[in-house]
Amino acid sequence: MQEQGRKKDVATVKTENNSRRKFLKTAAAAGAAVAASKAVGPFIQTAKAKTTVWKMQSTWDAGTSGYTLFEKWCKSFKEKSGGELDVKPFPAKSVAADNNALFEAVKTGVLQGMNAFTLYWAGKIPASVFLSSYPVGPDQPAQWDIMFDALGMKQLARDIYAKHGLFYIGHVHHDANIIHSKKPVNSVADFKGMKLRVPGGMVAEVFQSFGASTVSLPGSDIFPALEKGTIDAADYVGPAVNWDLGFAQVTKYILFGPPGLMSIYQPVDLMEVTANIGAWKRLSPQMQTLFEEQVKVFSSEHFLGIQKRNVEALAKFKEAGSIVNRMSQDDVDQFRKKAIPIWFNWGKKSPDAAKVLQLQLDFMLNDLMGYITPDDIKGLSL
Repeated sequence: MQEQGRKKDVATVKTENNSRRKFLKTAAAAGAAVAASKAVGPFIQTAKAKTTVWKMQSTWDAGTSGYTLFEKWCKSFKEKSGGELDVKPFPAKSVAADNNALFEAVKTGVLQGMNAFTLYWAGKIPASVFLSSYPVGPDQPAQWDIMFDALGMKQLARDIYAKHGLFYIGHVHHDANIIHSKKPVNSVADFKGMKLRVPGGMVAEVFQSFGASTVSLPGSDIFPALEKGTIDAADYVGPAVNWDLGFAQVTKYILFGPPGLMSIYQPVDLMEVTANIGAWKRLSPQMQTLFEEQVKVFSSEHFLGIQKRNVEALAKFKEAGSIVNRMSQDDVDQFRKKAIPIWFNWGKKSPDAAKVLQLQLDFMLNDLMGYITPDDIKGLSL
């Protein structure tokens, strides 16, 4: 009887174990299905779902290295969103004829978004001069990531842009700006009397303080101005795009900063992806999250793509006969003396500008950075 009892107990245990294994397999399969649905669920379009179409214009000219990267990124949205969002890319001047028109087109909803250089809004939003690099300010891309994403500058930007009917989605790393000229520039003294294209804002004021005559032109207008002699030199982005625009045909010299630094006046020239605030609010929360994540992806892909092409383009410039000159440490010191008071002048143009500059001053004064000292800003206040 005891032997029969033991056999019965063994059979019962086997049955229970088989049932338990069957349950665990079923539960595991169900869990995997739930996890998979959560991973892709928000972006799977149902048969009845409607695709939202956004028109987004860049300030890059068609055919340039910058625009090809922007175009590729925009066209990736439909697949990444499961068909929920389709972003149609447009090059410079295709919908809005110039930078001012671009700002207004996004503000009024003619366009749902833009990929533009933040510094272009200096006349409309004084604080924007501090949302992209400026003369002898923070000069490494990681420093701007820290300020935007760790120290609260992105939220400041969003609060500021909201006052203009815009939503600042995020910054996009591009490049440092360099100067192409018809005659050599060997020191800051050579800027005296030069007719120079710059983006405006405090960058223009610093060059004016060295005796340059400055004008603001969109990228597509620089080549004809150099060709006709309307200007002697032009600041624009880096070698990759400037080669695409034909600058080697109308200039002979390229000006960089000291070794290891392409530029001292715009060392981290940031772009942005900005939306009409109404269009942004109409996106689902999941789509907003996807969009913000994809701007960060775009920033990385854009920066690395441009840097690769910079290396290739600079070799082409030199093969075409272009000569590279570099600014000295003395030039940097002179720029610093001229630029810092101009920082404070722009910081006083609006309460928003003062807030952003103060955040950056605190960062630059911190020993982690050590970019400026209390003596550098002695007697200056916001």
